[in-house]
Amino acid sequence: MKGTKLVYICSECEYETPKWLGKCPRCGAWNSFVEDIVAKESAPPAQKRVSMLSEAESAASRFSELEMPDYIRTATGLSELDRVLGGGLVCGSVVLLSGEPGIGKSTLLLQICDTLGVDKRVLYVSGEESRGQLKLRAERLNTKGNNLYILTETNIESILAKADKLKPDVIIADSVQTMYSDRVASAPGSITQVKECAMAFIGTAKAHGISVILVGHVNKEGGIAGPKVLEHMVDAVLCFEGDRRQSYRIIRANKNRYGSTNEIGVFEMTDAGLAEVANPSEMLLADRPTDCSGNCAVCTMEGTRPMVAEIQALVTPTVFPAPRRTSNGVDYNRTCLILAVLEKRLGLKFSANDVYLNVIGGMRLDEPAIDLAVALAMISSITDKIIPDTLIAIGELGLSGECRGISNVEQRVREAARLGFTEAVIPHRNAEKLSPDIHSAIKIIPIKNIFDLLKIIK
Repeated sequence: MKGTKLVYICSECEYETPKWLGKCPRCGAWNSFVEDIVAKESAPPAQKRVSMLSEAESAASRFSELEMPDYIRTATGLSELDRVLGGGLVCGSVVLLSGEPGIGKSTLLLQICDTLGVDKRVLYVSGEESRGQLKLRAERLNTKGNNLYILTETNIESILAKADKLKPDVIIADSVQTMYSDRVASAPGSITQVKECAMAFIGTAKAHGISVILVGHVNKEGGIAGPKVLEHMVDAVLCFEGDRRQSYRIIRANKNRYGSTNEIGVFEMTDAGLAEVANPSEMLLADRPTDCSGNCAVCTMEGTRPMVAEIQALVTPTVFPAPRRTSNGVDYNRTCLILAVLEKRLGLKFSANDVYLNVIGGMRLDEPAIDLAVALAMISSITDKIIPDTLIAIGELGLSGECRGISNVEQRVREAARLGFTEAVIPHRNAEKLSPDIHSAIKIIPIKNIFDLLKIIK
């Protein structure tokens, strides 16, 4: 191609090289180089590019004279999504929504257009679906779209020119990987094109106070396709998770400049679109088996929300030279650590057994407060003794077998009592600081070390 050249660009740090390399010499990432075509000519004049700030904001100002900006939030109509965003969509912010194909990203965005369109003008830019396909989806979701405008375009210059005439309050781009700029010679979806289009949307959002939601594809490793700098450029990065073969979906924030990154939103995919799950604990505990060994409930914190989940363990004699270890929903290394503590301190022969660990509902539990529940489930399975169905365990285990204190114990115990649990196993140090009214609502079983767990199982 005349006036262009073929280069390889690292997707992590954007290091450029004329040939493919297995390892990036700048950041050390392996297999991160992707093929790209760039123009040889010089960059276009600076005045043709979209500025990220208005002329008033680009001038230097004295810090003492600055005023606190009034970032007005707009409710999206889905309280679970508002919780993850930190209270709603912020004026002038850029949100990147990523997820596996078919997980429900387009469905979610089309659903919120009704509420946003009450007092806002929404421009939905689709680079993947036609107008007829969007109309068909909107009818299925019962989206009226009084202030919703549809634009099927992939050229970023044309999109911004039409947006300048329409003057929308919210722009939804589905997806940023399908769009391209005339200033870049590479194909849509390449690192250079994604970065250029994202910069154009960010410049428009900051200069005119428009809220922008970008849909991002994911690669085969599960990361967001395109340059890593894309996640640094936007204000919030939301990940839509879940199994397409199951009905439940979870949305969490990996980055949020206007709110917490610990909150999650839970949805259920139905024929009429995504429905909010206001009480995820009841959903996770549905169809829980009774009078069965290897099951234990635990209360984990997702931001400010306590959630009760069920951990299941299956310990069975192995037929392999090396016993198998399978962990779904719990960190594999953490599972091996707890197994080592149980075998060393209690003398239980897990080394002669296969161990399978699973968290019901597809939840991912990362905090150390689940250690006691994991240990109890494993002990129950290997001894074939039943844990009471009304018991919940919360606490962290040390390598010496001691039980360490955790945070937000009162919130966790109150949630357990609300769901009908009558006994709570918690660290001894936390039990001393509980309010007196909690003891009347649920029986507290304080433990100091791992040996106290054996007294709990019948």
